[in-house]
Amino acid sequence: MDRQMFCFQCEQTAGCSGCTGKAGVCGKTADTAGLQDELTGALIGLARACANNERKETTDRIIIEGLFTTVTNVAFDDDSIKEMIDKVNTEKSKIVPGCAACASRCGNTDNYDMKRMWEADEDIRSLKSLILFGIRGMAAYAYHAMVLGYKDQEVNNFFYKALFTLAEDWGMEELLPVVMEVGKVNLSCMALLDKANTETFGTPTPVTVPLKVEKGPFIVVTGHDLYDLKLLLQQTEGKGINIYTHGEMLPAHAYPELKKFPHLKGNFGTAWQNQQKEFDHIPAPILYTTNCLMPPKASYKDRVFTTEMVSFPDVTHIDDEKDFTPVIEKALELGGYAEDTQFTGINGGTEVTTGFAHGTVLGVADKVIEAVKSGAIRHFFLVGGCDGVRKGRNYYTDFVKQTPDDTIILTLACGKYRFNDFDLGTIGGLPRIMDMGQCNDAYSAIKVAVALAEAFNCSVNELPLSMILSWYEQKAVCILLTLLHLGIKDIRLGPTLPAFISPNVLNYLAENYNIAPVTTPEEDLKTILG
Repeated sequence: MDRQMFCFQCEQTAGCSGCTGKAGVCGKTADTAGLQDELTGALIGLARACANNERKETTDRIIIEGLFTTVTNVAFDDDSIKEMIDKVNTEKSKIVPGCAACASRCGNTDNYDMKRMWEADEDIRSLKSLILFGIRGMAAYAYHAMVLGYKDQEVNNFFYKALFTLAEDWGMEELLPVVMEVGKVNLSCMALLDKANTETFGTPTPVTVPLKVEKGPFIVVTGHDLYDLKLLLQQTEGKGINIYTHGEMLPAHAYPELKKFPHLKGNFGTAWQNQQKEFDHIPAPILYTTNCLMPPKASYKDRVFTTEMVSFPDVTHIDDEKDFTPVIEKALELGGYAEDTQFTGINGGTEVTTGFAHGTVLGVADKVIEAVKSGAIRHFFLVGGCDGVRKGRNYYTDFVKQTPDDTIILTLACGKYRFNDFDLGTIGGLPRIMDMGQCNDAYSAIKVAVALAEAFNCSVNELPLSMILSWYEQKAVCILLTLLHLGIKDIRLGPTLPAFISPNVLNYLAENYNIAPVTTPEEDLKTILG
């Protein structure tokens, strides 16, 4: 019998209700979706086995890798997912040896059947989905920190607790605290990643990044992983190959330890959902790291390379040894453009800026505070998050375009590509658009908001600050839960509300945090500014 899928973990899910049938909107097949569910069930079984048994040295990493593998647009290769399932089951057998062969099994460590969760009461399914999708996003952040040698045992311990919870027959009153704990622990996880990045690559500083590709061989790097980019930069030194970032890799240009490489030249293309158009027939290889990826088309699949948890069928994978020789050889073979080639952002701009992380913004906090007190800055808008294909996302472009001249736009993640090539001028020497980095850098926005609240002796909710957020996948879920954990209210979320949030859970969020869907730029600006 043909396998049928059910998946509603991302914003583009079919009909705003869920992808069913043989394939999802993201491109994964029903078989792939089923294997991801099987992997999740195995991770739950592993977590439950660890409840009363000692974990191995490798267990934490396997939990994080397994969760990261199930994030939207990471792994589309069934064989690699099967290998991950085997890895999880093998780890469990080390922790509870002989359990599977026990004559009177208790079932406590069995792999969980995800159908139990998907077919549960809609409110229970909704809360468990918030937990599961939240820890999937958090696992991505923990993974980035882990590859740089940083870990937080509180964060790692919570993955087990959350996975254990998913198999329990708990009600809403028991699940809600765990949902909010996802946000609390994710704050620690984002702080860990911020520390890992700044101590490894330096404190980001503002930089202007050209959108021009110079003639000659080049490589495009997409995804999020800064460490992979550094290794590639080191291995391409002196080889006459230029390196260009794409999508969420743009903020790499702001880190001192990365921008010191003269062949890190600029940014190619825009957000992740445009990859199939932007990568089609380019005379260069593309290195896929982490998530926010589109399945490669046949026209350029031969020049795509994956690494870390990323996998696509029939695509060359760079293993943990990180020898990028195949990528380098492909770049030299293809040769790049014969002449310098100018590209533009979606609004026609030829350059973008980045690097306004908390270290930079708080470094000029006195100027910011004075500008607010003098009335030069009336309001701050955090307009950021994930981009995607839904037509309603032009809301964010129009919103920024219509913001008054006495307002500042803070932005982060790939949603910024909707407007980051606008030139909106400055206020008191500060650019009106400040890119704070990747979605991973939401911690920067939180740090700035908390610092401003302290400076004005008020709560974050009393600041002249509004959050206009776009969401797409699971990292957006854990960030939203972190904002709720901090008590931040009046968030506007779009372009649609998550399909996995039931009416009762949505009512809870609306009543307690005043979360609301975006409407139109005109109406939302009028409501916010009066």
